[in-house]
Parts: sequence; structure tokens; C-alpha cells
Amino acid sequence: MAGRYDVIVLGAGAAGMMCAIRAGQRGRSVAVLDHARAPGEKIRISGGGRCNFTNIHAGPKNFLSANPHFAKSALARFTPQDFIAMVGRHGIAWHEKTLGQLFCDDSAKDIIRMLTDEMRAAGAELWLRTDISNVEQSADGYRVSTSEGVFQASSLVVATGGKSIPKMGATGFAYRVAEQFGLPLIETRPGLVPLTLDPQLLQRLAPLSGIAAPAEIRHGKTSFREALLFTHRGLSGPAILQISSYWREGEDITVVIEPDIDILALLKKAKQVNGRQSAQTALAEILPKRLAQHIVESDGISGNMADQSDKRLQQLAAAVQSWPVKPSGSEGYRTAEVTLGGIDTACLDSRTMEVKAIPGLFFIGECVDVTGWLGGYNFQWAWASGHVAGEAV
Repeated sequence: MAGRYDVIVLGAGAAGMMCAIRAGQRGRSVAVLDHARAPGEKIRISGGGRCNFTNIHAGPKNFLSANPHFAKSALARFTPQDFIAMVGRHGIAWHEKTLGQLFCDDSAKDIIRMLTDEMRAAGAELWLRTDISNVEQSADGYRVSTSEGVFQASSLVVATGGKSIPKMGATGFAYRVAEQFGLPLIETRPGLVPLTLDPQLLQRLAPLSGIAAPAEIRHGKTSFREALLFTHRGLSGPAILQISSYWREGEDITVVIEPDIDILALLKKAKQVNGRQSAQTALAEILPKRLAQHIVESDGISGNMADQSDKRLQQLAAAVQSWPVKPSGSEGYRTAEVTLGGIDTACLDSRTMEVKAIPGLFFIGECVDVTGWLGGYNFQWAWASGHVAGEAV
């Protein structure tokens, strides 16, 4: 079984399939190997099953990396419009949600079907349920020993992703291959992940579990405005997931609830208009009732609005819009959408994703130290890095 090919791609995810498509279109013989039972498992579960397949605003500024310039070349050479054109050719209906995020109208399976159809048309072979036992350099390229036999090729592309969502089959395989070849790694950690709170604070916030509110979450000079969700483990929602990629253990974040509203001005107005109502009732006009109750009780504010001094109203507004929180940690790789860090971009050619010192060896997608924001950016990096590698193998 198995045999010789021009290109072996390890991993049938977004980056690996895109690389196989482009390489096959260039007339290369390609084998894509994956231990999973089906291709594109992370694509299938993404975007609530509708796959947030790109973001029309995707650019280098939306990515974290030890080298913020590294992603520029690939992102410029395969843009969101290029992927949208492919989606259009396959007749897949899509829509834009907020902030430039594009989703399938129907199902993420449409994107997987598109990619497998494109691979088939390009002549790329897909080998599923194929366990890899050994990867080595040979005299004329690379040998990959698997449960289906030995595959040989002049080019080897590693596209096995990061450690996030291990129940979907994620492993640290790419990092082990990198270490085997002596390549440097940037420390890996979970990204786009809910944050947890210490037991004492969690107990105080327990009544708020399930409440969502518009928020701005700040960390240093970085801030994101999206929804905040209180959970039975801590804080989640898009704004928290975004800031989690910048936050490190031991650091504070600042929570600003309803950032587009001048809470203090509304409280002063409520005091003038109806001084007999309680502070809790006034705040519940702006915030979810349980959240308003929690904030007023936590701040020890009692009595009617008429009883509250301007200083007390400022204190109440600050509790809503300048709330310092020190998370105890994150939910980890189990729920993280991506892995931060990975293969150091210093050892890769940004135009091709090839290892500079090892001809024919490529790393693409999530395993590389390039991590996007929430909202389709990581898929765009997968498409772009896969495409440029496919052009070069």
C-alpha cells in the first residue's frame, strides 16, 4: 500500500486541504493523510455549525505573532475575496453577520464538501483513518510511515493544527515534528477561550450565570467591544474570548458593561425624574434585572435615588463601567478555539511557509505562531498559508 507522491500533506483540515488543492491544480501528485474518520472536523463544528469561513476585514493587524509582519505576504496573496470567489463558484449561499464575519446560510458541511470536491478535481488523494507512526527525511525527500504503509515524497507539508479542542482529535503532533527537525517553538497556550474566576468571586457571581450584556473588555492598550456572558465557570462571550489571547495569568482585565451608554448621566436623570425609585430599579432600566440587583447589593447601596449623593452615583456607575477583574485562569485547550504560539516564524519563509534551512519541509495553519482574532480570521490564515504553500511545493 501507499507509494510515492510529489507532496505529502499531514492533516485534512482547512490549511491542509487548501494546500492539497493548489498543489494538485499545479499538476503535483498529492496524498493528504489524517487519523480522523472525516476531513475538516473543526470546520464542521465552527460558527455554530455554519462555519465563519472568513472575515472581509482580515489583515495583519488582526493576528498575534512574535513577528507581526510574518503573515503579511500570505494574507496579501490569498485574500478573503479569493476565498469568497471559490465559495461562489460552488453556489454556496452565505451572509455577513457583524464585524465582517461571513457564514454559510446552510451548513459548514458545504465548505467541507467544496474543499473535498476541489481536491478530487485536482487529483489529490485523501487518506483518512491513517495513523502516522514515523516521519523522517530521506535521500530524496521524506518518508512517512503509517498504518496504511509507507508514503514517500519530495515535499512534506505539516498541517495538523494546534492543541485546541482535543475531543476533535487535536494533538501536539506538529510541534513534535518541528522539534524532531530542530526547529524553535514559541510557547503554546490556549487562545480564544473563556476565563475562569477564583471560587470566592465565582460564588458571588453565581446568580448571574446565563446573563449576557454588551461590553468592552480592556487589557492594557487592547480592547474589544462585543457580548459578555456570565457562566457557571466565570466569564465568556466574544469580548472575553478576544481578550483572552492577550491576557496572561496574574493580570487584570477591566470590564465596561454597556460601553455606549453614559450610565452616570442616566442615573442622575433618574434621580431628578423619579427620586422615590430605588437605585436597583433605576439601574434595571439599563441593565438586566439580576445584574442590576447584584451590582447595587455588592456596592452596598440602599435607599431611594433621592438619597444618593453624586459621589454614590459615580461609585455605582464605576461598578458597571470600570470593573477590574483578575481571572484565575482559562478553561484551557478543552474549549479554546485556537492555540497561541507554535512554530517560530523566524525559521519559515513568509512567502512559501517552507523551512528556510530544510528544503521541502513546510508548516502551515494553526501550528505556526500566527493566531487570528475571533470572527473568521483563523480560517483566512488557514486558506492563505495553505494556498501559498501549495504554490511552492
